[in-house]
Amino acid sequence: MSKHFLGGFMIGTLTVRSFKSLKDVQIELGNINVFIGANGSGKSNILEAVGVLSAAVSGRVDDEALLRRGVRAGVARLYKSAFADARMLPHIYFKAEDETAAYAVSLLNNLDNPLPAWRYKTEEFIQDATSVASRGPKSSDNKEYGLAPAIIVDLKPSEALPRLITALRDFGIYAPTTPVLRGLQPDMQARRPVGLAGGGLADAVKTMRTRLSEENERESDEDLVDFWDDLTGLIDWMEDVDTATSAASILSPSVPRQQRIIRFFDRFMIKGRNSLTAYDASEGALSVLLYGILAAHPEVAPILAIDNMDQALNPRLVKRLMNLLCDWLPNHRPDRQFLLTAHNPSVLDGLNLSDDRVRLFAVDRNNTGHTTVKRVQVDAKLHAMAEEKGWPLSRLWVMGYLGGVPNV
Repeated sequence: MSKHFLGGFMIGTLTVRSFKSLKDVQIELGNINVFIGANGSGKSNILEAVGVLSAAVSGRVDDEALLRRGVRAGVARLYKSAFADARMLPHIYFKAEDETAAYAVSLLNNLDNPLPAWRYKTEEFIQDATSVASRGPKSSDNKEYGLAPAIIVDLKPSEALPRLITALRDFGIYAPTTPVLRGLQPDMQARRPVGLAGGGLADAVKTMRTRLSEENERESDEDLVDFWDDLTGLIDWMEDVDTATSAASILSPSVPRQQRIIRFFDRFMIKGRNSLTAYDASEGALSVLLYGILAAHPEVAPILAIDNMDQALNPRLVKRLMNLLCDWLPNHRPDRQFLLTAHNPSVLDGLNLSDDRVRLFAVDRNNTGHTTVKRVQVDAKLHAMAEEKGWPLSRLWVMGYLGGVPNV
């Protein structure tokens, strides 16, 4: 089945070669993709590979373009694989595709004296099994800039290739930090509707509340209303949440603040004295709101990643959150693709792996150091073991039956 829906586009197959610990990896992706593995196994490298691909399809791969997508800036020596067991390619290679369109690129840079921007060695654009445009190592055009900005002009927006280019171009890796979520620090990677560190969350919540109010009046999107009610219901002490333009009455004047702040209402406190801002609320509550925005806000990019999505979340809370996302995204936002990394075993218990659109991957380093990515499918043997022992999926992972655990 094609991975593009409702005018959006998802990556069906991701191929990466010679990038960091990813010597040669091919991953078949779904709507929700969760990567589990030991620290240093290469989970974040997978997300960053999509970030490099995103920068390439936008026309230039340099530190500014990479940082804007949440990719850690690094010298060419660190980006280029250097395994001792085999001769490596002189370039790094990336490809995103589905049955109807594909974009592939290989990039070069000098290891000893790197240039500010990577050079395009090869680039190819494919639509309906036909090469729309390409260039090879001997082309004489400016190798510092990609061809996509020129290619997309001559294509109809409704075609598969422009949708793939647009979806890749807006990709970002979200890694929220508590000071930014609280509004105490600016987000250095700002974008609409929320920055990659969680900046602008208050404005995004305001937009969602306005939309939810309109939907309640029209009764045209009850599923969205139900999703938001279920999501905010995960914050068990909260009666309601809204935003305000001034926090002077409930926030010390010595605390730095943004123009708009989030305001929570504690259901256990007396009226009039039960409001608190993001500065005082738990970071778990702020994370829940952020992930709800990423799942449901209309301005969020179609393809996105969240690194360490279980950070700051209670195991039972993260299980229920994943359960909500697995129900909402494939069924109500099938044009939105999530790539998530996690360390908390409870994440697995919230996954509906009987739905092919929800996929779990175990990430490991083999005996030569290469990152391997294996899709985890709970077959009859694993089901029988789990039922016999009374173990949830999280226990199977911790006990080493799924892969993706440290060798300690």
